[in-house]
Amino acid sequence: MIYEYDATLDKCPLPLVKLRVVLKKMAAKDSCIIRLADSGSKSDIPKLLYKQQYPFTTKQLSNNVVELHIYNR
Repeated sequence: MIYEYDATLDKCPLPLVKLRVVLKKMAAKDSCIIRLADSGSKSDIPKLLYKQQYPFTTKQLSNNVVELHIYNR
């Protein structure tokens, strides 16, 4: 299953809190695509993913929007 979350209008810490819920729901081989615009979230979410060892890729969509594609182990 692919989860999608457009957090471009959400401010920190809401994207981090909502992503934690999605990560708990994800089963093996699921993935999540999240779009971020908030600078705090763009910093905090990759730190969380590194800490919890979730592999992810990053794509710059515009000047202030980043998309992360997160893979479940």
